[in-house]
Amino acid sequence: MLIETVAAPGLPAEVAPAPPAAPPPRPVPSLRLLMVSDAWHPQVNGVVRTLATVGEALERAGDVVEVIGPNRFLTVPMPSYPEIRLAMFPTAPLARMVDAFAPDAIHIATEGPLGWAMRGLCLKHRWPFTTSFHTKFPEYLQARTGLSPRFAWALLRRFHEAGQGTFAATPSLRAELEGHGFTKVVTWNRGVDLDLFRPHPARAALWPGLPRPIFLYVGRVAVEKNIAAFLALDLPGSKVVVGDGPQRASLQRRFPAAHFAGWRQGEALAEAYAGADVMVFPSRTDTFGLVMLESMACGTPVAAFPVTGPRDVVAPGTGVLSEDLRAAALAALDADRDACRAHADDFAWEACAAAFRRRLVLISG
Repeated sequence: MLIETVAAPGLPAEVAPAPPAAPPPRPVPSLRLLMVSDAWHPQVNGVVRTLATVGEALERAGDVVEVIGPNRFLTVPMPSYPEIRLAMFPTAPLARMVDAFAPDAIHIATEGPLGWAMRGLCLKHRWPFTTSFHTKFPEYLQARTGLSPRFAWALLRRFHEAGQGTFAATPSLRAELEGHGFTKVVTWNRGVDLDLFRPHPARAALWPGLPRPIFLYVGRVAVEKNIAAFLALDLPGSKVVVGDGPQRASLQRRFPAAHFAGWRQGEALAEAYAGADVMVFPSRTDTFGLVMLESMACGTPVAAFPVTGPRDVVAPGTGVLSEDLRAAALAALDADRDACRAHADDFAWEACAAAFRRRLVLISG
């Protein structure tokens, strides 16, 4: 481009060259990322959705992502939760998979058999690694067995402190982990598919045949999710459960008036959210609660207890938090559905994946 200068009267104009253009930004080198997780397909839960979506976003940006899950090993069903398969004797085959992939960075997502095996390999070879904290197993263990969570917290602290950083989904969770003696916690938020999860123009026609208002639960149907606290509420309209799990049969017998719809994915799941009037999140043990964000992206407000997860996800005007879950569910009927979507717009998966990548630690240093 040329820049023309103004000439004095009667003199020819001068033409000066444009200043040199700034050099183009240096491309970010591609990364070979290995993620190891005991939660992976065909499981359906927030951990799997998070890891899969982050991996896809990183690959679109040019990285190479390999996820090693139990589906590549001989497995046994998890006691009291047969839908979850646990890898048996994973260390030797896992070592061969790692060598074949030759990663630049390693992230261990869970504290199951695969997570512990990968942790051991990293310590053996002095490879730095990061971890993420998805599930409050001490509280789950207490809910299922009544055992004190103190030993479980000590075991989890030992697992994560061996790494270079533990990713926590919210500031509340970070503070909670630090209260249990974790010293390397960093905040890493979650994201939502804003194209899939969106308000529906025919919202009133969804969930046909069910009296309104519709109060919805989405997630695993298991004791630690505290679903009975929702189903026992005296609420008008209909209560709907989308999901499946080991507690479904007993809850169906106990609450025959509730509608159990089973698992839904993709557009069917988005329509389930969009067609509801309130999404009720009764869990007290989740670290984030991705379903709340998905619900708000569809314009549906949230009712929940004021605990870790909801405190960080539910913004003013997008739902109601209260120890009185019935009062929260009824009050959430008056929330602004447009405000719910606007709040979810701040949680794009691309930003989540980029933040995840920045927190990784390279093996080469």
